[in-house]
Amino acid sequence: MPAAPSPKLSAPVGQGGPSSEILAAFRAAKGFMPVDEGLALYAAAVEAGRLGLPLLEVGTYCGRSTVLLADAAREAGVTALTVDHHRGSEEQQPGWDYHDPETVDPEVGLMDTLPTFRRTLHRAGLEEHVIALVGRSPQVAKVWNSPVALVFVDGGHTDEHANADYEGWAPHLAPGGLLVVHDVFPEPEDEFTGQAPYRVYLRALASGAFTEVSATGSLRVLKRTGDGI
Repeated sequence: MPAAPSPKLSAPVGQGGPSSEILAAFRAAKGFMPVDEGLALYAAAVEAGRLGLPLLEVGTYCGRSTVLLADAAREAGVTALTVDHHRGSEEQQPGWDYHDPETVDPEVGLMDTLPTFRRTLHRAGLEEHVIALVGRSPQVAKVWNSPVALVFVDGGHTDEHANADYEGWAPHLAPGGLLVVHDVFPEPEDEFTGQAPYRVYLRALASGAFTEVSATGSLRVLKRTGDGI
């Protein structure tokens, strides 16, 4: 595996960051993204929104990060798109550390985060700025045929799922658009939680199509500056 490039520090978010109300909605939502990474995501979404194209997220869960993307989309006059089957990724299933029993539908015995996601958007006042694409990422990507300004990869953490998300959506990223990869952990002991996103991050850089813009915690922001995805 090639060595990772030295990460750059992301610029601090000052004026133009999310309002206190949006930040409160982000904090209140179920999810795992820390505030510093959320602010970096928001800054990337604001920048990408200037292209006038939709902002796309893979991996909705309960809408914590969607709140930030939707608010940035609202400010830019575009739409946030979020893709998820809402049955939970591998590490969110019963018996794993990231499982939340409150997300299980008692009638069918499976996870269903869609109702919680909808409540998150409603409480934040952002429902009209989001289109929820309910389905598996590769299936949705196959029928998608429009460019997007941002692709936020935050879905399944196996190589199969992380690579499928990259392969399905990165080609739809407009020139100058931003690829954001979450849970990038270079250390081998983080194999289950972040090695697959790390390998996707390295793959994107190795393609020659992307230039790294910033690194904040486990969040990496890359700009599409070439072809060859």
